Amino acid sequence: MPTMTTANSLRAALAEVVDPEIPTVSILDMGMVGEIQLDESGLVDVEILPTFSGCPALPIIAENVRGRLAREPGVRDVQVRFVFDPIWTSDRITDQGRAHLLEFGIAPAPLTRGRSLPMIHKQTVVCPFCGSTRTTMENLFGPTPCRSIYRCAECRNPFERFKAL
Repeated sequence: MPTMTTANSLRAALAEVVDPEIPTVSILDMGMVGEIQLDESGLVDVEILPTFSGCPALPIIAENVRGRLAREPGVRDVQVRFVFDPIWTSDRITDQGRAHLLEFGIAPAPLTRGRSLPMIHKQTVVCPFCGSTRTTMENLFGPTPCRSIYRCAECRNPFERFKAL
């Protein structure tokens, strides 16, 4: 029985699967979706690139991906594989994802484009609440390994920032 869906439509459906820790950003906009393969029997194989290898949300992400893609026409079964090659980097976050992070109160990481991390740490961090550049890092370690805690001197709000990975 031929399927009624394509890898592109499956990818588009994953725009509805959000990162459980940042519910305003999809795993697609986070750049976590790798290859998607669909065979003639309706078996879907999806590669997910975790933001870091020890992410506690991976089982939830896998369950949500399976649940969402299972609703697509012709999909019989969904296999989610977590892959670490290529590795996920903060450069994979889409422009829309960066905008959603700001709306959520998280400053996105700067685009590194392969530059060394020491140079990145010298860059100005903009407050996602008021736009001030008068910000300081309070703690390198935030609620997850991929985020740091900052504070704005203008509006006095603490906020998180994605690390440049």
